[in-house]
Amino acid sequence: MSENNERKAPMGVHPGPGMGGPVEKPKDFKKTWGKLILYCKRYLPAIVIALIFAVIGTGFQIVGPDIMSDMTDKITAGLRGTIDIDAVVSIAVVLVFFYAGSSLLSFVQGYIMATVTQKISKNLRTGISLKINKLPFKYFDRVSYGDILSRVTNDVDTIGQTLNQSIATLVTSVTMFLGSVVMMFHTNWILALTAVGSTLIGFMLMIFIMSKSQKYFTAQQKGLGDINGHIEEIYTGHNVVKVYNGGRAAQRTFEEINQSLYSSGLKSQFMSGLMMPIMSFIGNFGYVSVCVVGAALAMKGTITFGVIVAFMLYIRLFTQPLSQLAQAAQNLQRTAAASERVFEFFDEKELEDESNKTKSLSHVKGDVEFDHVKFGYEKDKTIIHDFSAKIKAGQKIAIVGPTGAGKTTMVNLLMRFYELDGGEILIDETPISQMTRENVHEQFCMVLQDTWLFEGTIRDNIIYSKQGITQEQVTRVCKAVGLHHFIKTLPEGYDTVLNDKANLSVGQKQLITIARAMIQNASLLILDEATSSVDTRTEVIIQEAMDKLMVGRTSFVIAHRLSTIRNADVILVMRDGDIIESGDHKELLEKGGFYAELYNSQFEQVS
Repeated sequence: MSENNERKAPMGVHPGPGMGGPVEKPKDFKKTWGKLILYCKRYLPAIVIALIFAVIGTGFQIVGPDIMSDMTDKITAGLRGTIDIDAVVSIAVVLVFFYAGSSLLSFVQGYIMATVTQKISKNLRTGISLKINKLPFKYFDRVSYGDILSRVTNDVDTIGQTLNQSIATLVTSVTMFLGSVVMMFHTNWILALTAVGSTLIGFMLMIFIMSKSQKYFTAQQKGLGDINGHIEEIYTGHNVVKVYNGGRAAQRTFEEINQSLYSSGLKSQFMSGLMMPIMSFIGNFGYVSVCVVGAALAMKGTITFGVIVAFMLYIRLFTQPLSQLAQAAQNLQRTAAASERVFEFFDEKELEDESNKTKSLSHVKGDVEFDHVKFGYEKDKTIIHDFSAKIKAGQKIAIVGPTGAGKTTMVNLLMRFYELDGGEILIDETPISQMTRENVHEQFCMVLQDTWLFEGTIRDNIIYSKQGITQEQVTRVCKAVGLHHFIKTLPEGYDTVLNDKANLSVGQKQLITIARAMIQNASLLILDEATSSVDTRTEVIIQEAMDKLMVGRTSFVIAHRLSTIRNADVILVMRDGDIIESGDHKELLEKGGFYAELYNSQFEQVS
């Protein structure tokens, strides 16, 4: 609603990294991972089984070089005489069994983890969707829609990818690393020390890079949310941006956010990318060291040639996990940043639980009373000071006043979009605070200035969220608002799909929303600037449709065009959150007060 939107930040401006806001410091990632593990507890048995398979499969790979050493020794011994083919074949069969078993276990582990992680991602997205419906309007006043979308898409995808790949990689890498160390020391402690010593520097570099890169991953995830929020707002309001030549300013804001995202992304990915060349160099250095030391030991007869071959394989198995560990650790850090944003959203304060409320209205007459209502969007800034009014069933109530007087705020309070700071609102003498929000909403149908249509057929848009509606009812309503003839001219009639390609005028869209309100058939009606965006001729058509809609209903009409509410039963004139005048059109003009001043000023402008 208009006044609510006025309190938001300027379009597209979201302070963040590179925009005067500091780079977000790393938070408690252990606690975040604890929350994520707790969230995934129902899938932990499957994850543990998958990780056990990964460990066993890795163990098969670790044993391979030791078996390969025996085969090499058999072949080397045969070079001086006759090769024992049967022994070589037997060893080869065992080796194939181990490697095939490793591949099979790896496949099963990958299938389990893929299935589990997709279910977790689905649950996270579902949880966010359900959470959105439980959040108060105040949350959306301070958080951009694009940032929320980023949590549903980017952050959840990051979590899913890490759980699918990095967790198993981390476990297999640790197993491979420790297993390789054990097998190397079991085979020859001198070569083992040589291999470990040559790779120690790489391990230290990995720890250093990890400690420095976390803040950039955090900034990167936040930057994604900022840029999504900016693009979403600019795209939604692209007409306003064009009209006011705001393209350059919006582009500058985008460039600032994009540059910040580029900077944090570059630094995080650069540090992440450092690991592969560093570990590649360390691995090659390890090969050289083992060859040199191994050759010396072989010359002395301390080891056989097969031991050197085994260590060459162990060096690969030993250094490869280091780079994988580094990559997995970076992904875990990125996931921690994404998880913080998701669980921060889950931890947002929800609307009050109303399961204990038993009062419910079904057949409402339409009496409404505002009893000393007090409200402010912020505790220290009261907008509605002391609003009192009694409305009888079936009356048409017009609420007028200058911008910021509190007109739309009153509608927000009537619908219980916000909770009162004081006083009470009653429907048929029942306080709405004692009713569930769903029950309050059931009593209203609403037509707003901004028409909201979703991608679906015209019929679906008209009967939105209403069950048991027949085509005959839809046709009758559309005839009443003057929309039936236009719909029948469309190729698919009522089955015409409304999307970006549907060429509907503003007036036609508004008539569809009026038909939707008629189908709702509630006793209370809210019209919020419903004709302010159309031309005079279309306004007459829409006004006729709204007059039919208002028959038999208690109607609250907010309008800047005072000529449209002259036939209202009661006109409430608001200024600075208070009712300063009330009466019908004729009475208020005769008083010569604030309403008369507003009305005459509009008449003079029209003249």
